[in-house]
Amino acid sequence: MSRIIRRFLQFLTGLAALALLGFGGLIVAYIALAPTLPSVEEVRNVELQVPLRVYTADGQLIDEFGEMWRTPVELEAVPETLKQAFIAAEDRRYREHPGVDYQGLTRAVWYLVRTGEKGPGGSTITMQLARNLFLTSERTYLRKLREIFLALRIERQLDKDTILELYLNKIYLGQRAYGVAAAADVYYGRPLAELTLAQQAMIAGLPKAPSAWNPIADAERARERRAYVLERMLDTGYIDQARYDLAMAAPLTAERHRREREASAPYVAEMARDWATDRYGREEAYTGGYQVFTTMTAERQADARKAVRRGLHEYDERHGYRGPLDRLDVPALDEEAEPLFERLSEYPSPGALEVGYVSGVGEQSATILTATGQTIELSWSGMRWAREQLGRNAMGPNPETADDILSEGDVVYLRQAGGDWRLAQVPEPQAGLVSLSPQDGRIEAIVGGYDFSLSKFNRALQAERQPGSAFKPLVYSAALENGLTPATLINDSPVVFADVSLEDVWRPENYSGRVFGPTRLREALINSRNLVSIRVLRQIGVQDAIRHIEKLGIPGDQLPRNLSLALGSGEVTPVELAGAYTAFANGGYGVTPYFIDRVVENGEGVIYRAYPDRAISASEMAPARPSEVGPQRPDARPAERVIDERTAWQMRSMLQDVVREGTGRSALQLGRADLAGKTGTTNDQQDAWFSGFGGDLVTTAWVGFDELQTLGRYETGGRAALPVWIHFMGAALKGRPETEWSRPAGLVTVRIDPETGQRTDSDDEQAIFETFREENLPKRGTEADEEDVSDGRSGGDGTPIF
Repeated sequence: MSRIIRRFLQFLTGLAALALLGFGGLIVAYIALAPTLPSVEEVRNVELQVPLRVYTADGQLIDEFGEMWRTPVELEAVPETLKQAFIAAEDRRYREHPGVDYQGLTRAVWYLVRTGEKGPGGSTITMQLARNLFLTSERTYLRKLREIFLALRIERQLDKDTILELYLNKIYLGQRAYGVAAAADVYYGRPLAELTLAQQAMIAGLPKAPSAWNPIADAERARERRAYVLERMLDTGYIDQARYDLAMAAPLTAERHRREREASAPYVAEMARDWATDRYGREEAYTGGYQVFTTMTAERQADARKAVRRGLHEYDERHGYRGPLDRLDVPALDEEAEPLFERLSEYPSPGALEVGYVSGVGEQSATILTATGQTIELSWSGMRWAREQLGRNAMGPNPETADDILSEGDVVYLRQAGGDWRLAQVPEPQAGLVSLSPQDGRIEAIVGGYDFSLSKFNRALQAERQPGSAFKPLVYSAALENGLTPATLINDSPVVFADVSLEDVWRPENYSGRVFGPTRLREALINSRNLVSIRVLRQIGVQDAIRHIEKLGIPGDQLPRNLSLALGSGEVTPVELAGAYTAFANGGYGVTPYFIDRVVENGEGVIYRAYPDRAISASEMAPARPSEVGPQRPDARPAERVIDERTAWQMRSMLQDVVREGTGRSALQLGRADLAGKTGTTNDQQDAWFSGFGGDLVTTAWVGFDELQTLGRYETGGRAALPVWIHFMGAALKGRPETEWSRPAGLVTVRIDPETGQRTDSDDEQAIFETFREENLPKRGTEADEEDVSDGRSGGDGTPIF
């Protein structure tokens, strides 16, 4: 045997030994690593991380939360050319290999032997899936072995289509987008089916370096990757030369798209996010694919947002102009408009405000260039309000010309009101509004402030403030439950209390500073008499009143144990106060405000559904709910009665008179007879409230500063908060029928003397009608004609009256 042959045989023997050694090493490595690899069942049941999505009751997307944007899709929904693009770019032998492409792996090993460096190639789609699902991206030999073994395991038990579907939903494609559907949305703002071939190729080129080479981060490298994918598709025969040429010539159209929000309700989104993370945990809530459907409707949310902003701007205009945002160098900006627009775009635009630059000032007009390039002629009617603000209760003289207000170069805010432009500014105070169904407490609109971008504090839900006289109906309902009547006379006269719990001698007064002597309860509520309310509370007892108020849903630990309770010195949130008023609107039932209707888990269906208490007589009380909100659900329980239905009826009647004759009469402009409510104002006008109901809604509005300070002289609940309530209810109840409350049995209506509250004769020209419980009929002053009755406000339903 020649020497050459012996050397060759030795070489083959050594090579075989090395092969055996390598094979043995692989067996040993597999034995060692196999127990640490996930089972195929884990791969099959892997939960793709899908963000939390929040919707309105009518199915409009409000917002989504989570680090990963993902919209799982079935393989059938992925365009064929997009699947081909990924296979051509990442694993052209995908349909042929068993999970590991030995040809590609051999090339990668040979490259390592030749160069001593790790090179490209060898990683299949299945191996990438294994790495993305369970392994890290560290470039080590041990990780690569684990990847190979897991890929082989996956391929043995899952078919190619299932693996490809998992891959296309799992792969990271830059800009927080995970999966091809999310990438189509992020880069192009459109569904997969609408992508062009060039756009599909762009997405298929992203797995190589998704963070660095995506078309937003580096357009040139992204273009190169797109060309690479198209060339591979041409080489494999997936596309012809004509389609290749057309796609190569296509311009880059990718840009950062935010998932389209269909409804603007950021305070609602934050409430839902907080609820979901508390219930499911932060990590699970953000990745579990939960779809949270709130009780709010998009239309009513928009009405509430507009009402709050409009009311705050109206307040702001009453207190003067604080001057422009800034003043720019006019000569430098006159030369070219583009720098001006760039500068204007740097200013924030909270609410619906437009930033503008004053380019010209006339006698009683001004020309404004907005950041969007629009030219607006601001008329005198839109700026004449702008007296200089000197303090909360002081303003300068009325302007006579536009240059008393504006100068060329001023940067100002504008807003639209009724189609006209007005000079504006960010309002100084804040506001909160909540509107809910008295039937079951379903919150249908909630706004926590002027603009969520300025402050995320939700004043409708979180701000605990003194409600002032808006709290009195709760005390008066306790009085009616304890035997007093709307005609009970209470002396409206000065009182002085030496109360240890109040830390000093207390001398409460009426808002007007006047006293009126003996006053009927109805009249006292209509005119918001403080001294009467205090005497009423003293008569029924503070502890009994608190027990009654707790049944209406106000926590007792928030309430003072002294007579100041009668004036609303306890602290409540707008949601709590609205919840308490529902008992007056629904016939005496206690319902709890709620804002989550149901939760749908990705692939699992409904996993949570609200189970509210519902007023039994709700169907008689209010019109049917709009069809777009969804049908009434049977999965509700009867609400507990918290006050006598006769008390609820009497309170509605008294609160309707507050609107007809008292501090809430501005609401008459809505032209509805079913409105009822009460204003509230605290000391020094620090808080302004209106809480009331009509139609199928109970709504509470609050206006005030976050840090306690006066809203200004005369800024009462009727002036500052009631307009917000009116703006909202006018829009929300438009075209909706008025509520007709049936009068319960056990009530009778009689003529009374308005001075004494006693029953009187039919020939008494000063007599008025009042409604009482049968057991609480007042004494007769003189013999009355029981046949002479009225079918007016109190007895118009045909109920026998006296």
